[in-house]
Amino acid sequence: MTTPFTYVEFLSVFLAVPAVALAVAVARRTDDSRRVLAGVTALVCIAVGYTAPWDSYLVGRGVWTYGEGVVAVRFARVPLGEWLFFALQTIATGLWYHLLAPRGDSGVDPALPVGSGGRFSIEGNARGVGAGAWLAVGAIGAGLVVASPRTYYLGMILAWAAPVLAFLWAVGGPVIWRDRRRVGLAVAVPSAYLWVVDWYAIRSGLWTISADSSTGVHVLGLPVEEAVFFALTNLLVVQGLLLFDWVTARAAERGPADAISGLVPGPVAGQADSVAERVGPLASRVGPLASRIGAAANRVPGVAEVRRRWQ
Repeated sequence: MTTPFTYVEFLSVFLAVPAVALAVAVARRTDDSRRVLAGVTALVCIAVGYTAPWDSYLVGRGVWTYGEGVVAVRFARVPLGEWLFFALQTIATGLWYHLLAPRGDSGVDPALPVGSGGRFSIEGNARGVGAGAWLAVGAIGAGLVVASPRTYYLGMILAWAAPVLAFLWAVGGPVIWRDRRRVGLAVAVPSAYLWVVDWYAIRSGLWTISADSSTGVHVLGLPVEEAVFFALTNLLVVQGLLLFDWVTARAAERGPADAISGLVPGPVAGQADSVAERVGPLASRVGPLASRIGAAANRVPGVAEVRRRWQ
């Protein structure tokens, strides 16, 4: 089957052009382009580094294949276009996230959400509930990997993405929950766009999902595995950028130490503060006590002095 594009040509049309348009739009709205660039660049590096080994392994197992003439160059079994896909999807989704922020602002409140300090509330329990839920999803994914060859691809997606999402909720669950509407919109639009793009690529023969490794379930013509993959990867990008912006906003307002401490769960931070409060007075007492012991030691006669007195 003759395909209308090579992989790189396909990305140039459907991802590079939208990414450039989004970059121009974001540049006109933000007053802090360095923060935007830093956050997106960091997420690109993480996305490529975390996705490439997983992708290479699945390509080697034949979970998906490419049409004739689509791939010209490969690195570590992964086509050049695939490497570019990792970066361009992260850039496009990240820029769309920033485009939703108020003009000239990150749109992220640097304060900890109310109720995150220990009292029962949705925000206060978001860390444990969110992390636990995603760990459960990861366990389900691991089970699907070994349950049947037909659920292998879906299981690998869940087992690969869920632990990172669990970590993001463990450190920033209250913030993610507070800004859930922005997160939802930032994920929904790029995911819907990529579903259409992926549907077209599969229909055009650019790549094919192996029937032996997939469930065969389709949603509006798109394999359910692909729909889940793009939803989860965009969720990783958006939540990662949200927490990046929250930490940088806290650092700008209160200093780096307070920014990092904000990622520590409330009870842990409370215990640390309690220990510090107890150690402080104790340390103030130790100082004078040490001085008294030193003075007393100076009054004790040495061995030579004792001999002299007894002679």
